Amino acid sequence: MMRRFARWHIWLGWIAALPILLWLVSGLFMAARPIEEVRAEDLRRPARAVDPAGLIAPKTSVSITKLALLDEAGRAVWVVSGADKSVHRFDARSGAMLGPVDEAEARRIATATYAGRDELQSMRSFAAHEPPLDLRRPRPSWQATFAGDTHLYIDAETGEVLALRTRWWRAYDFLWGLHIMDPGERENAHNPWVWTLGGLSLVTALMGAVLLFRRRRRAR
Repeated sequence: MMRRFARWHIWLGWIAALPILLWLVSGLFMAARPIEEVRAEDLRRPARAVDPAGLIAPKTSVSITKLALLDEAGRAVWVVSGADKSVHRFDARSGAMLGPVDEAEARRIATATYAGRDELQSMRSFAAHEPPLDLRRPRPSWQATFAGDTHLYIDAETGEVLALRTRWWRAYDFLWGLHIMDPGERENAHNPWVWTLGGLSLVTALMGAVLLFRRRRRAR
């Protein structure tokens, strides 16, 4: 019976070896740098404070659920979220309603936000229903690509900076997806693969402990 038990342990060990190795490699990679460097916080200028003097409140007939005051490349802007899920922008100095963020304005916001030395190379727009993988937020956006393949995302409706992604972040994100066994969406850490392979690895380790104890008794 113990020989059969040992065979099971060997075969289960071969199956469990791959996910265990994957968890160790991905975990070591993700621990190689502080999370602040992964998020490229040093490449993003902090938001500038807005002088409250002379601000004009936005005039809208929609019930407001959220009101935010932003500095967008030197211009104070109200972002109004309505109860009907609409989003509008208003110039905080003149009170005038602003339209969606166009490419020229997105360029100004990207240049004012990015603190690195690389030059802005291109701009690309994305619809809310097809966000790029390194954004994964259902928002219409502008992607500003800087030299070195750094992406800065700007909300096309509000002008807010949504994310800053570097090559290091994308490598981290890919390995995070493998670490939680969700390489597609990279969001669900509570999935059957994690439970199945994690449980299998635990059973294999417990079987090895039993075999080690039995062999030590026989050696004595």
